[in-house]
Formats: sequence, structure tokens, C-alpha cells
Amino acid sequence: MGMLIDGVWKDVWYNTKENKGRFKRSEAQFRNWVTPDGSAGPSGRSGFAAEAGRYHLYISHACPWAHRTVIFRKLKGLEPHIGLSIVDHFMGTNGWEFHDRDGGTTDAINGSSFMWQVYTTADPSYSGRVTVPVLWDKQENTIVSNESSEIIRMFNTAFNALEGVDAQLDFYPEELRAEIDAINEPIYHNINNGVYKSGFATTQEAYEEAFNALFDTLDMVEEKLAANRYLMGDRLTEADWRLFTTLVRFDPVYVSHFKCNKRRIQDYPALSGYLRELYQMPGIAETVNMFHIKQHYYRSHESVNPTRIVPVGPEIDLMAPHGREAV
Repeated sequence: MGMLIDGVWKDVWYNTKENKGRFKRSEAQFRNWVTPDGSAGPSGRSGFAAEAGRYHLYISHACPWAHRTVIFRKLKGLEPHIGLSIVDHFMGTNGWEFHDRDGGTTDAINGSSFMWQVYTTADPSYSGRVTVPVLWDKQENTIVSNESSEIIRMFNTAFNALEGVDAQLDFYPEELRAEIDAINEPIYHNINNGVYKSGFATTQEAYEEAFNALFDTLDMVEEKLAANRYLMGDRLTEADWRLFTTLVRFDPVYVSHFKCNKRRIQDYPALSGYLRELYQMPGIAETVNMFHIKQHYYRSHESVNPTRIVPVGPEIDLMAPHGREAV
């Protein structure tokens, strides 16, 4: 995981020393919005109108942040309108790379060998981390957004007028937005990002701080889901999908690789059933590429797993009955 400095690629790992061993995630820098008429969104500039075939999505099957956008692209019916490029599962000294193998693709839009070249095409002097997902505008030849939480909200409503898009499916309904935002906060900081804070910590204090917050929040969510089918009661929302992409990686990767081993998701009755229900929803299983997930984490993070040996297990049956109908 390197970064660009004034448009030049540098193979540098996260600097946790300045944060007393704590991992600190960088803020996304491209924050424009696609809107139905091209007017400006909550941030960035105007000029990005929702049009069929204009936009392209760059993702990693391994990345939970990118996985959110793939799910929304699938469920909303956006696949015919928004193209997809998939980086390789292995991240080496050049960061994310493009290879036509194992379910990855080449970059048919910009012809890049590396993801950092997509960033420098948009901004030749870019400085910062090179992350996925990236929403690309083929018309203006630039990055619209590299913030997953905002891309999924664009996918949720901006393209509703296009043919075949499910305009009735709303994962961020106006009447629930305050509640969704409220539950997203602890889930993001303590679970979605909490596993990384645990895994990339370089002091015992920083690790235990993140570890305890992670499991305190998982316990809170377990209690909530024991009484409610979804995080917002009987309504499936973006909050559920934001949580799902971490849960599906938890037992295969985060328990061992990131030392998040107090409990597995399998050990939580409500969370494990909830995970299986979401996984079994039409179209979702095909968005989960466990080969990419395990190959990426265990082989790319050499500082965490110096041998780069990928565990064979665990065996998890996500198609087993979930029993959530009774909640």
C-alpha cells in the first residue's frame, strides 16, 4: 500500500509512529457527486449528470469498501449502465495492479497497468493514498469520487430515471436518514475501520484500544439484531450493507490475520444468522469472491503476515438456513 507524492509513486507503508501506534485512515480526496441533472451535490463541483454508459467503476473484490459499491450496482440494476474494472488480488510494491487472471481484469478504459496511473490521469500532481473504489467519468476523463459511502448513495438515487434501474428500491429513505447516520457512526469507526485499527496497530495499547471498541460494538449490534431483523427494524437499508462487507470477511480473515479473535461471527447467534440472510439475498453471493479476499489480505500485508501463507480454512456454510424470518 504505497502512495503518490506530487504525482510520483512511492512504496511506503502507513506511518503509525506519529499516532502512537494507531492506524489512521486517510480521507478520500475526490468528493464530487453524480446527480440526475448534473447539479452540484453535497460536495465538489457540478457537471456530473447521470447518464447511461458515462461512468465506470474501479474495484477490488478483496476490499470491503469497494464491495459496498458492487452490491449497490447489482441490486439497483446499474450493471448495464456502469462498467467495471477489477484489480488483481495481490498488492505489491506498485499497489493495486491490473491483470486478466483469477477474476481480475485489465483496465479497458485508461489502459493503466497500475491503479495509481488512473489517479495521475485524473490529476498529474495528486498526493495521497491510491484506493478503491473509484468512480470514473469517461466523458470528462477524471475521477468523480473515491469515497465509497458517497458512491453508494449516488447509486441509490441518482440513476433512477435510467432504463431497468429499480427506482423503488431505496436504501437511504429520507424518514430513516438520521437513524441510519447514527448507527453508521459506531459501525464505521469501531467495526468497518476497527478491524484495520486492530490489525495495523503497532503498539499493544493501540491494538487493545481498537480491539475492545470492536467487540463492544459487535456486542451492541448483536443485541440490536436479536430483537430486530435488520439494523432499522424491518427495513433493509444501507447500514446493513455497510456492515455486511465487514462481517463476511471477519471469520476468514480478520479473526486470525488482524488478531480480532475474542469471538467469531459464528459465535454470535443473531449476527451469524443475519450474515447468512444477507448473503443469500438474490445476487449477493456472486459479489463475494473469497479467493480474492483471502489471497489479498494474507499475501499482500507482509508486515502482518511475513510468510504470506494463506490459511486453507475456515469452513463456513453461508448457505445454511438463517432463521431470521422469526425475528
